[in-house]
Amino acid sequence: MHQDPADFNVSLKVLLTNKKGEHLVLFARSTSTIWHGKYDFPGGRINNNEINVPFHKLIDREIKEEVGTAVRYTLRPDPVAMSMCQYPGEGKKMFILFEAKYLSGTIKISHEHWGYQWISITPSVIKNKFPSVFKDMMKNYFVWNNKKK
Repeated sequence: MHQDPADFNVSLKVLLTNKKGEHLVLFARSTSTIWHGKYDFPGGRINNNEINVPFHKLIDREIKEEVGTAVRYTLRPDPVAMSMCQYPGEGKKMFILFEAKYLSGTIKISHEHWGYQWISITPSVIKNKFPSVFKDMMKNYFVWNNKKK
């Protein structure tokens, strides 16, 4: 079977947690049935020219692009969960989740999203408000990190 590496995307996502233990979710600006009305996390794809860039720098670029340059956070350096998928008509995707503690700064959403909210992530929220690949990723997150949800 021939594999086309250009048909595979890797996205880094960040589970940003505030002092109340709530997580930042973004509202995806998409008409896709997969993403419309679903939550997203800050982060995005690794570009072809970024293959030698450290993860923390890639994440910092995405945080600044998606939630603003004023946001300050502390990043856990190792991934906390992963998931893979292929939606109909799209390339294959791998999502790698990192944790970060929100320290300060005004959230300023990019054009890629239409809003945000700080929420407590519960099984019901995971089931009803995340795209399927994020459901798998969050299940992995709770199991891998011995979190109770």
